[in-house]
Amino acid sequence: MKQTTAVLLARRPEGVSVASALTLGAIDLPELTPGLALVRNQYMSVDPSTRGRMDPGEKQYTTNFEIGGPLDGSAIGVVVESASDLLPVGATVRHRLGWREYAVVDDKLATVCDLTKAPVMSWLSSMGQTGFTAYAGLIPVGRLAEGETVFVTGAGGAVGSMAGQFARLLGAGRVIGSAGGEQKCTWLREECGFDHVIDYRAADVRAELGEVAPDGIDLFFDNVGGEQMVAALHNMKIHGRVSMCGAVSNFGSQDQPSLAELIEVVLRRVTIQGFIVRDFEDLRPEFEDRVSGWLASGDLVDRATVFDGIENAGAGLEGLLNGANLGKALVRLSD
Repeated sequence: MKQTTAVLLARRPEGVSVASALTLGAIDLPELTPGLALVRNQYMSVDPSTRGRMDPGEKQYTTNFEIGGPLDGSAIGVVVESASDLLPVGATVRHRLGWREYAVVDDKLATVCDLTKAPVMSWLSSMGQTGFTAYAGLIPVGRLAEGETVFVTGAGGAVGSMAGQFARLLGAGRVIGSAGGEQKCTWLREECGFDHVIDYRAADVRAELGEVAPDGIDLFFDNVGGEQMVAALHNMKIHGRVSMCGAVSNFGSQDQPSLAELIEVVLRRVTIQGFIVRDFEDLRPEFEDRVSGWLASGDLVDRATVFDGIENAGAGLEGLLNGANLGKALVRLSD
């Protein structure tokens, strides 16, 4: 096999209208030299960070996509040819060359996944970077303590739904989330165990937080930024903490709140820490053991919205940015 079908960046998108900025094309596959393996991708992850990488300029923690070049991101698949003893034919491996049907992966950059510990899709969700991001944001970054009140924005999405459930399983006293639409809010309350969920499309988030957390928020896990972040800052406890994971509101609107709102950080002596999950790789074995146990016991709900076929990858990303997904967003690339 010399080539594979991949998703290419045709132009720089504006806002969350990304599907039309993508196209399908053929890319070359390298030869299988020692240490490499050919993987038929089964699923690929659809992540908000992909949108940021479509913009011009470089990020401090990753690289941006080039016009005419392929996208990439987390994927999982089966080894079909191998020149590596570490990646035998038939093994299920996770790697970073998604957004294409086949990938030639380096055994130093791929992980063999144990399907007796978790099913295939979970290795891109609760057991993947999604779950690991939630775990890092709560424990080493957020320093979650038993009995605390936790507020999670973007709770209906991949990281948010994990962050809220992990907080509950780790002993939080009260877990509050925000999500868009009654379907997501009901799912989070009835299946994921959130104590209260605010529909940010229908409610005044700041006012409702004051009602459901009258004593204030100890730990705020933010995936959204914007007005919801402001609402949380006005309801933080003195010496509260913020784990700043993302700011998806940046992609959809130019109407952002004034930085003057940050005075609440001073008045409440709040600590805000941004983080990149790869800084905490030493915690991954602990994380995988803990989360696989929660999955096995049925204490953790791991749900995905799956788009079929590489031709629907752009629609999947656009849907994610518009809040259409429930839980993790994935694209199925093969059986």
